[in-house]
Amino acid sequence: MHQQSGLRRFASRTSLAVAVTLVAVKLTAWVLTGSVALLASAIDALVDTGASLATYYGVRYAERPPDEDHRFGHGKGEAIAGFTQATFLAGAAVVLAFQSLQRLFFPRPTESLQVGAWVIAGSLVAATALVTMQTWVVKKTGSTAIAADRAHYMTDIALNAGVLLALGVTRFTGWQRADPSFALAISGYMLWNAYHIATQALTQLLDRELPTADRQKITNAVRACAGVRDIHDLRTRYAGDRIFVEFHLEVDEQLTVKQGHAIGDVAETAVVNLLPGVVEVTAHLEPFGIDDDRLDDRVMEIT
Repeated sequence: MHQQSGLRRFASRTSLAVAVTLVAVKLTAWVLTGSVALLASAIDALVDTGASLATYYGVRYAERPPDEDHRFGHGKGEAIAGFTQATFLAGAAVVLAFQSLQRLFFPRPTESLQVGAWVIAGSLVAATALVTMQTWVVKKTGSTAIAADRAHYMTDIALNAGVLLALGVTRFTGWQRADPSFALAISGYMLWNAYHIATQALTQLLDRELPTADRQKITNAVRACAGVRDIHDLRTRYAGDRIFVEFHLEVDEQLTVKQGHAIGDVAETAVVNLLPGVVEVTAHLEPFGIDDDRLDDRVMEIT
């Protein structure tokens, strides 16, 4: 846990440092060239800075231990950071699309294209290195916020490649509408990425269940434990680096409370060992065959 926390903090700080540097460089290049494609890249870098700030503070908040007001922990702080990033990205995409359409109808000449090309090439290298590092951190930690930030910079790689292509086409063909055309395409790509980042964040914020395959694995693992007669009302969700699992565990009714508790402990441990990351499991003991109101039945009625 300590190592994962350190990796998440390192990744968020590095991302913020890269974002701030790229904003300064790209805004300078845009002023020199007047390229709307470079403006697209500068706007994206500004969004990246805001997103990296959200990631930095989201990661720090999510690492807080459970307290009196947040007994499930603070893991959803990462999902909030991810959703914030999606909002920034979508807003920037709309602004960029407007600028691109304006330049398509009223084209302007671009200048100092070689300077712009060198800036974008350097940005492309920096973004690629950052994404490589973030991919490694996500594999080690499963961080939602870092994953969302990585998606941002993957967009940045595609964006920089598009800007580089736009500058090249403009330089070698002289077609001034190439620049805003590429920028418009980039804005659409940014919107698409914003949608996927928001979807992933909302999966956590709205307590969506784990995939059906994982739920079936949990059911099978619990049923395989000695003394377990059946399982029902399985509920799952995840928040940041934590997965929460709750279920009703049916055992023979003649068992003592102590014996039933021991079976419950074994079942909880089986689930903890089954899933990756930090897993918190709660088993509610019930006598086998009890006829009561069940969540499973209510869900079946709705579906």
